[in-house]
Amino acid sequence: MKFDYERPTLLLVDDEASNLQVLRHTLQQDYRLLFAKDGPTALELVKRDRPNLILLDVMMPGMSGHHVCRTIKQDAATSAIPIIFVTALADTENEHLGLELGAVDYITKPFNPHIVRARVRTHLRLVSVDEVLQTRLEIVRCLGKAAEFKDNETGAHVVRMSHYARIVALELGFGDAEAEELLHAAPMHDIGKIGIPDAILSKPGRLTDQEWVIMRQHTVIGARILGDHPSGLLRLAASIALNHHEKWDGSGYPNGLAGEDIPLQARIVAIADVFDALTSVRPYKRAWTVEDAVNLIREESGRHFDPQVVAAFLACLPQILEVKERWQDDLQTERLQA
Repeated sequence: MKFDYERPTLLLVDDEASNLQVLRHTLQQDYRLLFAKDGPTALELVKRDRPNLILLDVMMPGMSGHHVCRTIKQDAATSAIPIIFVTALADTENEHLGLELGAVDYITKPFNPHIVRARVRTHLRLVSVDEVLQTRLEIVRCLGKAAEFKDNETGAHVVRMSHYARIVALELGFGDAEAEELLHAAPMHDIGKIGIPDAILSKPGRLTDQEWVIMRQHTVIGARILGDHPSGLLRLAASIALNHHEKWDGSGYPNGLAGEDIPLQARIVAIADVFDALTSVRPYKRAWTVEDAVNLIREESGRHFDPQVVAAFLACLPQILEVKERWQDDLQTERLQA
């Protein structure tokens, strides 16, 4: 079979040949088309060809469109394929059922070809946007993992501290979308360590004053790597990379910012990062107990940490400990499995 990779593939499913013919004339100029006159055939084509979008009739003999939709959405390999119902059932109840089953749209027969083309085009664009977002998140994760290979930290560290940051943000009143963006930006907080010499980054003993000067540059390097982007996620990640070692009392680095001059998300990540680092095993230290780590965070409230963020951290400590338990790591095996 010769495939047309330049055009998206649509699967048209209807038991009436005349309806398929109308859809063919409506869509064939812009899309590669597959046809099915019953549910089982449609499912076989979905499994074999993975169409970009499905136009699906509801009332078909044997297996209804609702059944087909439900089956597609229950399979992780096909659940993301958008489905538009094209049906003579115009009542609100059937439309609601179709959307509940996972369809993205509902077109009633007899349909206007211009409307069909517009709806198909819109939902394919939405899929493309979602794919771009997913790709962006995968790139973010890859950047976080790149920093891990330069440091003595494990992959579970960035997972845990990112979830801690999200939990604290929600406690502080962030919306779900803002907290989710922080979850995805936080793993890049130490990306700048890629630019620190191994002799300093992996030194088993205490760093000299000059080595500390170099080590502290990882904040600036991280911000440069992430750059000045219009993207909200990368802009946030760059801000966190630059500012997560600033301290509430102004004694941090690289710029000696104090109080609310430090971006709030960086203040949140500072606590999340320190708590997880303290309570985790490293080649050069044993893990602190949760009690000792929490006591230090309390003591550093108003000095290292924003008191408001400390209060939020303490208020949601049970949730944080659940994340800590769920994402335990093994220092000896984690790098081998990465």
